[in-house]
Amino acid sequence: MSNAVTTIQCPENEAVLSYLPGSPEKDSLKKTIAEMKSVCIDIPLIINGREIRTGQTGTCTIPHNHAHVLATYHMAGPEEVRMAVDAAVNAQKEWAALSWEHRLAIFLKAAELIKGPWRDTLNAATMLGQSKTVYEADADSACELMDFFRYNAWFVRRIIEEQPGCAPGMLNRIEYRPLEGFVFAVTPFNFTAIGGNLPTSPAMAGNTVVWKPASTAVFSNYFVMQMLREAGLPDGVINFIPGPGSMVGPMVMADQMFAGVHFTGSTATFNTLWRTIGKNLETYRSYPRIVGETGGKDFLFAHASADPERVAQAIIGGGYSYQGQKCSATSRVYLPESLWPGIRSRLESELADLKTGDVEDFTSYMGAVIDAAAFNSIKSAIEYARSSGWAEVILGGHCDDATGYFITPTVILTTDPHFKTMEEEIFGPVVTVYVYRDDEFEATLDLCESTSAYALTGAVFARDRQVIARMEQHLSYAAGNLYINDKTTGAFVGLQPFGGARGSGTNEKVGSKQNISRWMSPRTIKENFAPSLEWRIELMQQS
Repeated sequence: MSNAVTTIQCPENEAVLSYLPGSPEKDSLKKTIAEMKSVCIDIPLIINGREIRTGQTGTCTIPHNHAHVLATYHMAGPEEVRMAVDAAVNAQKEWAALSWEHRLAIFLKAAELIKGPWRDTLNAATMLGQSKTVYEADADSACELMDFFRYNAWFVRRIIEEQPGCAPGMLNRIEYRPLEGFVFAVTPFNFTAIGGNLPTSPAMAGNTVVWKPASTAVFSNYFVMQMLREAGLPDGVINFIPGPGSMVGPMVMADQMFAGVHFTGSTATFNTLWRTIGKNLETYRSYPRIVGETGGKDFLFAHASADPERVAQAIIGGGYSYQGQKCSATSRVYLPESLWPGIRSRLESELADLKTGDVEDFTSYMGAVIDAAAFNSIKSAIEYARSSGWAEVILGGHCDDATGYFITPTVILTTDPHFKTMEEEIFGPVVTVYVYRDDEFEATLDLCESTSAYALTGAVFARDRQVIARMEQHLSYAAGNLYINDKTTGAFVGLQPFGGARGSGTNEKVGSKQNISRWMSPRTIKENFAPSLEWRIELMQQS
């Protein structure tokens, strides 16, 4: 029996590789991409370690070349959902009993596998299946996923070492148990790292998991699951079940041992999950933990003292990286009249050089949006702006789905701060600009704070320190992640814990100790070394 007090070193964020011409990482990744495109694989469910094929299938296609099928994947039906829930419940006792060192070792090993033999596989799968450029893919499916595994392991160790004090004659301790039941992980298409993090962070704390990936990310998420199995993940701890959310979700959340949901996706879907849980409260063994990160209508607000060049660059970097398909993407922009001409000129010149195309061409800054539904929705928002008397499309707005779902970076200029594209989430490469009079700074700040039902990310730009402090205070609840003189995207695990409130979620920051603690159920234990022999107390005596 081990009696070591194990230490986990504080991690450092993994660096994105260069992928410069002639670099070994570029040549290796190109080879892996070609190999993946040369075959069409068959993706099964993975339940209790078994590969299960239902015959009810969907396809994984390349968004920037939608005629190309990468894989056929099997979808869970009611029988498979039941099997996955049973597998998670049955695996719980043994997994929870495994010492935390052995549990965490699996995920620390997974991080090393990504750094080594799995990096090309995960990056290529993300580039092809989700149309991410090489930089965006490596930052996501390699670096951020490694960071999640390493930092979350470190957070688990930090939490369990937090113990209460002791008084003479007693020993106090806190035992950090997993939840009593299983966790349902529902993951989105836009980040492979989120697909890997949402099921594994509860698992690190000793929980077992039923994982439903987004249908448009099954390809990369399947390889994440296979990598975890190679790292030594025991059967039944995480059960991988692609399938229609309308069927999978209600079945999973109807089980009495459902203990929590870890979710990233749309606000509407999260609201539906919450309502379903509320209706089932009397069914559950305990109150479920509900953790979710949802939508955003993220702002950039510039003061007249801001640097126009840096504002323009932040609009581009925040609004158009990964085609604007980030919950944190810059979507609404407030600019003073005095800066607008210079910023507009810079946007025009910079966007003229921004290349949208096949992500296998490493000179592309943007790829395609994820699928036909997204393409049509974004196109509809652009056409609405074109036909409106309150707005105009001043840059981009070209949509072409002949080969892939391509939309060029788009700037809409509006005279109405409540225009539709200033208020509604678009989830594409569309930024709407509202220009305010310099002397209406305070009133426009009020508009920025109150316009959106979301509160995920925001950026403020100014060189005047008093103004920066004023903006930070005024927008206190408008964003869970606020950036000063920086773009709205690009949070690093362990450095900028990520999450928002209002309509953007429950704000339990992913990549933080706070999130990990949600998957633990503490038990306080007091041992008395000299139990009392008398129930009476002295003050009860007669005078």
